[in-house]
Amino acid sequence: MTEILIRFALVLTRLSAFFLVLPIFSWRAIPVRIKAATMLLLSLFFSVFIPLSSPTGPFSALQLILWMLNEATFGLALGLITVLVFSAVKCSGRIIERQMGFAMAEIMDPLTGDRMQPLGGMLETLFILFFFAANGHHLLLHIILRSYQAYPIGTIPSIATLTSGVVKAGSAMLVASLKLSAPMLGAFIVMLAVLAIMARIVPDMNVLFVSMPVRVGLGMIMVIVFLPFIREFVQEFAKLTNTLLPV
Repeated sequence: MTEILIRFALVLTRLSAFFLVLPIFSWRAIPVRIKAATMLLLSLFFSVFIPLSSPTGPFSALQLILWMLNEATFGLALGLITVLVFSAVKCSGRIIERQMGFAMAEIMDPLTGDRMQPLGGMLETLFILFFFAANGHHLLLHIILRSYQAYPIGTIPSIATLTSGVVKAGSAMLVASLKLSAPMLGAFIVMLAVLAIMARIVPDMNVLFVSMPVRVGLGMIMVIVFLPFIREFVQEFAKLTNTLLPV
């Protein structure tokens, strides 16, 4: 009975650390009771219905604490890698907002309680909707299952492996955000070239005054064109996570 409880506690530790940093599960708008119930049900499922090898023998309190710290570290690293790749859409939205002149525009996000920029938040929300519409929650559960298949209870990768995975995930996030925002950046470069030519042709025209509504209008048009590509990034997200996860 003691081994079963220890096994359940270790599974709960890894899952709780994993979901602690993920979008949606980390939102303040979700009641703590729902989060706790979800973690308990998932931990019960993985510890009872899925065969997972676990350490046996007498356990000391210090050994149990070290195992829980290891499980929490591993789960947190997996969550950070996932959320970094997840943030590529939001990061690309912020790049676009800078070009549109919305760098100072901030609103209060009712879900997280933090300040956010409107366009980046909208793109992130749409990506989350597309993600779950494409059964993305199955991908998250598959990540947990793979972690236990590669590293059973009581074992985790080395700190160097976990750190390397987080760093690579950050690099992948920046590259993916630049790829997503590249067409819009190209459109704004063309717009600036056109405005520069018009400033030379019509010297009396106030280019700064004219450029502001043009930036906003061009940005909104490009965002409308950009929206269908967010759905395609769901598949790219699955590929990146499968490549970057240390499992």
